[in-house]
Amino acid sequence: MGGIIYSPYTGECFDSTDETDIEHIVARSEAHDSGLCDADVDAETRDAFASDLLNLTLASPDLNRQEKVAKDAAEWLPEINKCWFAYRVVQVRAKYSLTVDQAEADTLEAVLSECSSFEMVVVDPETEQPTLTPTSEPESTPTPEASPVATATPEATPTATATPEIDALATYDDDGSGMISCAEARAHGIAPVHSNHPAYPYMNDADGDGVVCE
Repeated sequence: MGGIIYSPYTGECFDSTDETDIEHIVARSEAHDSGLCDADVDAETRDAFASDLLNLTLASPDLNRQEKVAKDAAEWLPEINKCWFAYRVVQVRAKYSLTVDQAEADTLEAVLSECSSFEMVVVDPETEQPTLTPTSEPESTPTPEASPVATATPEATPTATATPEIDALATYDDDGSGMISCAEARAHGIAPVHSNHPAYPYMNDADGDGVVCE
């Protein structure tokens, strides 16, 4: 982060990487329990998960080993960067076709429905004021092509929360077709899509009931 050794979970800055742990956003044990140890998953896929930059960040050893440990998003959320964290969890679970239980799905839905951005917030150590720093995906990370094996999001009715102002096509149109498919919506963890969601205008609501990908 421009020479700063930074933990997005707490906004802490470190003098050396020796003071930090490399932390899996979706813990390895959690991933194994969610399908990574299934018989049809090969060793190469497990190795890829273990070193995937999409799923790695920095955290203090105390936080990593004593606070977060192997907890999922229903059991632990960071102090800051909840939107960035929740979105990464969805991306990682979709990429590796990991299941998600209802409690975690409910938590992810609640967090993401309040987000206006999924970028990482970097707290300036001089002012302690958060700023949004665009973060690019690792070049080796493909766009998720498959939705999680189990239900990724709960069948929830829309809330009165204002819809985030985001570029829906840039965010969800993975194949660049100019439309957003249900497969893409599920891969991004936004299905079912209601009429107040920014993705809805780019989807086909065949029955006209205001909900797509039920």
